[in-house]
Amino acid sequence: MPLTETESALLALIRETPLATPEELARRLGSTRASVNVHVSNLVRKGALLGRGYVLPVQGGPGRVVVVGGANVDVKARTLHAAVPGTSNPGVTVQAAGGVARNVAENLARLGAPVSLISVVGRDALGEGLLRATEAAGVDVRPVLRAAGVTTGTYTAVLDASGELLVAVAAMEAMEALTPAVLQERRGALRGAAWVVADGNLPEGSLAHLLSLAAEAGAPVVFEPVSVPKAARLRPALAAGLCPFAVTPNVPELAALLGRDVPDTLEGVSVAAAELRALGVTLVWVRRGASGSVLSGPDGVHELPALPATVRDVTGAGDAMLGAFLAALASGVRPLEAARRGHAAAAITIESDHAVSPALSPAAITARLEGA
Repeated sequence: MPLTETESALLALIRETPLATPEELARRLGSTRASVNVHVSNLVRKGALLGRGYVLPVQGGPGRVVVVGGANVDVKARTLHAAVPGTSNPGVTVQAAGGVARNVAENLARLGAPVSLISVVGRDALGEGLLRATEAAGVDVRPVLRAAGVTTGTYTAVLDASGELLVAVAAMEAMEALTPAVLQERRGALRGAAWVVADGNLPEGSLAHLLSLAAEAGAPVVFEPVSVPKAARLRPALAAGLCPFAVTPNVPELAALLGRDVPDTLEGVSVAAAELRALGVTLVWVRRGASGSVLSGPDGVHELPALPATVRDVTGAGDAMLGAFLAALASGVRPLEAARRGHAAAAITIESDHAVSPALSPAAITARLEGA
C-alpha cells in the first residue's frame, strides 16, 4: 500500500533516529503525539514498520552488543603523598566520562565491536557533555534517555598516591528513571543483538524486565554486579528463573549473589560458581584483582593469572576486562581465550590515568598477551 506524504516523512525520521520518543517525532514533524501514534499504526498496517517499537530491519547483523546501565561523570581525586585520614591531603583532581555500562561500551567500541548504550542522563550540561564524549568514542547513544528533572549521575573516587582506591561515592539516583516502561520502549534496540550487558546500577524491577526482553530477542545477557549491594539485585530474578547467560562478579559480589560468605580461594570460588551455575547461569567469571580470575563454565574451571602491570590508576580495570571479554565473544572467540584478552585489557588500563585507556586496541591486547 502506498504511503502518504506525512507517513513517508515520519518513516524517514524513524530511520534516522529509530529510538526517538513519540514526543520527539511529533516535535520534528510539527505535529502531536496522538497524530504520530495514528501514523505509526498505519505504517505497521502497511508493513513499513515491524511493530510499535519502531522496529526496523537490523543494520550490521550479528556481533552488535547492547550495554544497559550506568553512565555518569567521574570525578577522581588522587593524593600526591601517602593519604592521611581525617584531614586535607594535597592532590590533583580530574573529571571525565564514566559509569560502568558507559565505560564497557566505550571499551567495546575501541576494540571494534558495534555497540549501543541504553542509559539515562539529565537534561543538563553534564549529561550533554557525557553523551558527546561517548558518541565521539564510537558508541551509539541514541537509546539513552534524556530525562527531565533528573540530575546526571556522578562517581567521585579518592585514590592514594599509588593509584589504589581509598573510597568512592556513587550518586546514581538518575538510574531510577530507567524503568521497565522505558526499557520496553527501547526493546527494538535488543533485536539482533549478539550480546546484552546489564550492570547492577539497574533497579531490581528493570533488571528483571531486561532479562525477559533479552530472552524474547534471543540475546544472551552478561550481568556485571558493579558493587556488593547492587549484586543482590539479581537474586529475585534468579529465584524467578530469569537467569543471565554469564555473571562477572568479584569475590565479595559473588558472596552477595549467593547470600553467604565465599572464601577467596580457588576451591571456595569454584564451589560458589558451581552453585550459580546450578541455578541456570552458564558462565561465571570471578575477578580476583592481583590474584587473577576464575572462569567456571561447561568446559570446566580455569584459573587465570593477572598480567604484570605498573599501576597508575585501577579505576576502570574491571570495565576494560568485561569490554574485551565481550568483544572477543562477539567475534566468536571461546570464553577462556576471551577471558585472557580481558586480563590484557585490564593490564593496559591500570597503566593509564584514564578509566578507558586511549591505548586500548586489538593490536595492543595482542602485543600484551605475546609479551606475557
